[in-house]
Amino acid sequence: MKQTNKPKKQSKSHAATYEGILDVTRSGMGYVMVENQEKDIFVRPQDFHHALHGDRVVVSVTRFNPRNGKMEGEITRVVERRQTEFIGRLEMNTDFAFFIPDRAKGAPDIYVPAAGFNGAKNGDRVVVRMTAWDIKSKSPNGEVVAVLNAADENDVAMKQILVDAGFILQFDDEALEEAARLPDMLPQAEISKRKDMREVLTFTIDPADAKDFDDAISFRTLKKGWYEIGVHIADVSYYVEPDTVLNESAYNRATSVYLPDRVLPMLPEHISNELCSLRPNEDKFTFSAVFEINTKGEVKSNWLGRTVIHSNHRYSYEQAQQIIESGEGTNAHEILVLNDLARKLRKERFKNGAINFSSQEVRFVLDKDGKPTGIVIKESKEAHQLIEEFMLLANRTVAEHVGKAKTGKQAIPFPYRVHDTPDEEKLLPFVDFAKKFGHRFDTKTPTGIASSFNNMLNAVQGKPEQHVLEQLGIRTMAKAAYTPENIGHYGLGFENYCHFTSPIRRYPDIMVHRILQDVLDGHPKADKKMGEKCLHCSARERAAMEAERSANKYKQVEFMEQFIGDEFEGVISGVATFGFWVETVQHKCEGLVSIQSLLDYDDFRLIETEYCLTGRRSGRTFRMGDKVFIKVVSADIGKRQLDYEWVIQPGSDGDRQERYIKMKPHQFKTGKKKR
Repeated sequence: MKQTNKPKKQSKSHAATYEGILDVTRSGMGYVMVENQEKDIFVRPQDFHHALHGDRVVVSVTRFNPRNGKMEGEITRVVERRQTEFIGRLEMNTDFAFFIPDRAKGAPDIYVPAAGFNGAKNGDRVVVRMTAWDIKSKSPNGEVVAVLNAADENDVAMKQILVDAGFILQFDDEALEEAARLPDMLPQAEISKRKDMREVLTFTIDPADAKDFDDAISFRTLKKGWYEIGVHIADVSYYVEPDTVLNESAYNRATSVYLPDRVLPMLPEHISNELCSLRPNEDKFTFSAVFEINTKGEVKSNWLGRTVIHSNHRYSYEQAQQIIESGEGTNAHEILVLNDLARKLRKERFKNGAINFSSQEVRFVLDKDGKPTGIVIKESKEAHQLIEEFMLLANRTVAEHVGKAKTGKQAIPFPYRVHDTPDEEKLLPFVDFAKKFGHRFDTKTPTGIASSFNNMLNAVQGKPEQHVLEQLGIRTMAKAAYTPENIGHYGLGFENYCHFTSPIRRYPDIMVHRILQDVLDGHPKADKKMGEKCLHCSARERAAMEAERSANKYKQVEFMEQFIGDEFEGVISGVATFGFWVETVQHKCEGLVSIQSLLDYDDFRLIETEYCLTGRRSGRTFRMGDKVFIKVVSADIGKRQLDYEWVIQPGSDGDRQERYIKMKPHQFKTGKKKR
């Protein structure tokens, strides 16, 4: 709900209203953030009216200052709760208890009647779900949904992260019962309605520890040098129907959440790991995009529709990569052809404006108790890129097909996956910075910017400035999101794009499947709530990413506790007025070097345009991308915070130290870990 005109009336009956997200500060004051509204709306705690931090609310403006545009208001309605579950302790009386939350911002105490104890005892650490909140009551009602093992700090910490991000830890009994009632056997009547591709060679390529295989590739050689390549996606929408408890549960979560030691799935495991998982040697229902492609990687035609498949083999990425590198193994010919086609699709994509940002995935090696014992850095190899290119092709093809359909003369409301062009305020300082390293940018057109990025990324490979330019380049990019307004996907270079290929773990993909089937049936519908659904899914995606970052940070701190007092080589990953962040080269663990710890060396100030801190006396700079040496001085697992100190290496006498201070980043040598 948006309003562009400034409110003029101050009486409650004529007050302007807005819809936005409530942000509660540490002081307890609130601000409602409204999309496309320059200033947030201030709300006092007594005017929250049961709204909590992160809730989507309707706020009525009660005061407006025309001189500075500042507004004050009161919340009149909670549209959507961000969080309904909380972690804390129970304080019991005879027939009721009060739940005291640990740390949720602005969360109230919750009244729990005896019927809601569910086996919990006085003083237990529990997860409580808020069930109702009468407008006249100071405290909401709730029930215990889980009793936590206080001795298992890791489990409590991971659940705390999920709950704080607004995710529900357990499925309702109704949802589990609904999932359990779904039949394991594929009905013959349904099979007869689908394209039967069970005789075509089909296989999956996934992470070694994956259980939910939601995509498969089929391969068949046609005449005259053409291939039929099928992209087959688990048909979740066949099992999860609209207006069911399962659908509501999936929509509320909107995404699976992947933490270092666990997955919080969007769907019950009976669906995600059994019914819909494209496991080898089992018949499965799928929604497919089937392409005819020649040896040049040119797509002649495509077919979209529901299918039944039979996966012949399951590969891990490592197994598929071994076949690509050695040319030997089960179905080696087919995998090598697919890889060759993927290379050509990828080359064409970058030629047409996609930006080639590389990425590394950091994973923790965990013991049986979830404690990190090591860190593994995984890079995207050709096996990953093979799957990626065919998934991108399917997503783009589906979006193009639906984009051509109409309801009357209107475009069909559809959850496009969009990515806007770079923000000029972020881009221009970066362009000036890149120029210092000899990289010129054409900023006249979006295509010119993308081409300039790719030229720079190719040129910096293996150079000292590679890390900083890659990281800063990524930060200039807009965030991808779901929206019915199709503005294209800038980073991929696609005019039409959606998410079709992961319905087990993303709710927008389920929406895409349903809309695509309506279009194929010739009866497209106009969903008036599509904009609201897209906002919700985008918000849940961001919450999942924040939870994943928090959990990774927790594991970083937990891992680095053993290295207090040790020294490591690192790379400066960020700068601020209060210090700079360093990511260790060996472990990829980031900590803060406080500016207070540098006062013995110089008085440092931030130069934003240079992305650096500079000493007033010595001229010594700490710039993003510089290699430095640090000592681990503290690891606060409660705050998920690592503190480092900059150390001078090598040498101990003042003369050598001074020389080192004046050295340039590329002159640094790798230091040894010091016990």
